[in-house]
Amino acid sequence: MNGRVLHFYLAGINNQNFLMRDKETGSWWQQITGKAIYGPLQGATLELVLSDELTFGEWKSEFPSGRVLAPVAKYTKEYEPNWEPEVAKLPVVVSFPGTELKSRDVVVGLTVNGVARAYPWEAFAKQSPVVDHVNGTPLLLVLGPDGKSFRVFLSRIDGRDAEFFLQGDDTTDTSGEKKAWTLVDASTASQWNFQGCATSGPAQGKCLDRIPALKDYWFDWRNYHPDTTVYKH
Repeated sequence: MNGRVLHFYLAGINNQNFLMRDKETGSWWQQITGKAIYGPLQGATLELVLSDELTFGEWKSEFPSGRVLAPVAKYTKEYEPNWEPEVAKLPVVVSFPGTELKSRDVVVGLTVNGVARAYPWEAFAKQSPVVDHVNGTPLLLVLGPDGKSFRVFLSRIDGRDAEFFLQGDDTTDTSGEKKAWTLVDASTASQWNFQGCATSGPAQGKCLDRIPALKDYWFDWRNYHPDTTVYKH
């Protein structure tokens, strides 16, 4: 922050969302927004680093020589193997009557130039790929070949809005071979992979820009993005 390295630790939980505290200034930070909500740095916001939520299988297929963070042996017994079932039993502090989504429905949330939108996971998974516009920006949301991983891209090729459709999925062809997961754009008919890069056709070698997105519970996303809209197909 402002050229200064900060070190964080878990300080508490607010409505099932982590509160972090930095050792250097003692400021408190909200996990979902990266914003300092109390202390000397109140009002400051950490820069978001693009990240993926992938299955290990999908990640390994893309980075076969990648390294995996190993557990710290002396703390192994303290790690929680599966905390979500227990957390799901906890009461939700906020509710939003009048919305079709339930508090613990999973959504993919994103923000474009200050405008937030939530994509219900079940609808997105059935419809993928999803082409949408948020604040005038064309977006492409895709579910990966494993049916669990997802990514969001800026749906533009050479500065022009583009539409995509899924050419192959986990079905097999006439020879019994499994079809490759491939996206095709409507303007150039090029083929694209899950990394958002064209592997053949006129656009070969080009890659789409990524858009940060978060897989979250509806109550949590809505709580910190009160003006969010919800995608409806």
